[in-house]
Amino acid sequence: MKRSAYSLFTALAIAASLPVAAQAAGSPAEVQSGHYAVEPGHTQVGFSVLHFGFTNYAGVFSNVSGTLELNAKNPAASSLSVTIPVASVQTTSDVLNGELKGAEWFDAEKFPNATFVSTSVKLTGKSDAVVAGNLTIHGVTKPETLKVHFIGAGVNPLDKKYTTGFEATGTVKRSDFGVSKYVPYVSDEVTLRIAGAFEKQD
Repeated sequence: MKRSAYSLFTALAIAASLPVAAQAAGSPAEVQSGHYAVEPGHTQVGFSVLHFGFTNYAGVFSNVSGTLELNAKNPAASSLSVTIPVASVQTTSDVLNGELKGAEWFDAEKFPNATFVSTSVKLTGKSDAVVAGNLTIHGVTKPETLKVHFIGAGVNPLDKKYTTGFEATGTVKRSDFGVSKYVPYVSDEVTLRIAGAFEKQD
């Protein structure tokens, strides 16, 4: 058997051996309520800006931490708190990565974390909600909203932990938070796309 065919066969065999329970809950109402913690390895905070009118330039923050108090029967009673270390910022440019951490941008040494703490959760559909909260960046706190879509939930077949996942989107004006370098050549409006994974703790 050729190596490529053998590798494909092996991958299929491994996939077939994993339990299908990873996506057991297809509706938010079916998710287990309780206390959750951010699973940092599969949580990403992505952002993009219009760069000099040429490209939508993107980057990502990682190593996110935080908690989710999830009430599946009464989603409005749920709450979220997350912390994002700004020094984790990554783009395709090592030079830009260093600049973004510097005093003219995020000033990671003085303001090491960005945070979002929810103030309300409002359902807008079976699997969708608007989450309002206080966003703090660069030492400035402003009210912002995120559109949140439920992806799925179930027992992770690798670590056996009950996990639920969401995607969130939103836009913020960076100048509102004192990060205004190169506006308007690099857009003031920042588009956020967040992949959030949470593991049940109790």
